[in-house]
Amino acid sequence: MLLASEFAILRPRTTHLIMTGTPAMKYLMILLLALFANTSTSAPYKTGDTPLDALGKSSLGEEVRISDYYGKVVIVSFWATWCGPCMKELPVLGGIQKSATTEQLQVISINYREDRRQFRKIAKALSNTDMVLISDAQGKIGKKFGVEGIPHMVIIGRDGKVADVHIGYSEAMLPALVDQINEIARRPAAEPTES
Repeated sequence: MLLASEFAILRPRTTHLIMTGTPAMKYLMILLLALFANTSTSAPYKTGDTPLDALGKSSLGEEVRISDYYGKVVIVSFWATWCGPCMKELPVLGGIQKSATTEQLQVISINYREDRRQFRKIAKALSNTDMVLISDAQGKIGKKFGVEGIPHMVIIGRDGKVADVHIGYSEAMLPALVDQINEIARRPAAEPTES
């Protein structure tokens, strides 16, 4: 797993409350934050894991399943509009999607813990891309993926297994990321198993 130099820890508004509240409020918020931090997410995926299949509905209203993209490299990326590094990463993912084409690769871009109104705005702005856009307003999908900071990217190989996880973003990581995606795309896809 690569840990890039820029990433955003979730819950930015809560931090503001802790810093400006009364002493009793600060104490209560710290206790609640500690409790929430210990129970909020599953363990992040590791290389070789089988990821969650059903991801919800796209901005076009279609059900999105990772298994629908079997044989392709799938990049699942969690982001939010308030996250500066995420907003730098988003056009890069759009460029990767455009360069690779949907026959080889699919980017699934998941707007994490933002209201649907904000999601609809960004989905409209990104409507000319081939990325699949999903809203995870409640954070349920992210929780299952072990998201604690964003951007959070899970690269799934052609065999349907997790190939790597990247947390954070920096422009310095781009050449290595592109090389890694190309290397993962060259790996053979195993025959799908009947369930």
